[in-house]
Amino acid sequence: MRYVYIGLGSVIALVVIVALIGWMLPVRHSATVARTYKASAPALFGLLTDAPSFPTWRHEVTKIEMLPDENGRRRWKETTKNGPITFVAERAEPDRLLVARIADASLPFGGSWTYELTPVGNGSTTLRITEDGEVYNPIFRFVSRFVMGHEATMKQYLSAVGTRFAEVPTEATPR
Repeated sequence: MRYVYIGLGSVIALVVIVALIGWMLPVRHSATVARTYKASAPALFGLLTDAPSFPTWRHEVTKIEMLPDENGRRRWKETTKNGPITFVAERAEPDRLLVARIADASLPFGGSWTYELTPVGNGSTTLRITEDGEVYNPIFRFVSRFVMGHEATMKQYLSAVGTRFAEVPTEATPR
């Protein structure tokens, strides 16, 4: 029985340590990832803004529901295995910039993604995504920072874009 108490105490201590570290982390974070694709900026922008087609290339998205606009801004609800999330397009500059914000206050996280498109020649375009996120639960903050990494979802997104447009190989750094 002593080992059960030791095990239980260890689990409780671990949860408390994770919660304390998470509590010390800032609620807000910013992370950026980028990849270059063999695609024009208009083609990439079209993919990023065609919400009804998301389930055809983003495998985690099972359903899209287009919602009424909010002050002239497009809104949609994405459903994944983790549940639904409502988004609003805060800003859109065709073929150059898109800012999408989570518009669901009931979630344990929030924030926005800024998609920047930069043509780089030969018909290729760099897609840069910056997440300005917020994680309200200290345990989720710890997991987001140290287990998953703030970039994980964005990297998954960039890989999904790669199913539609071939990535331009990155050049090896000379030694």
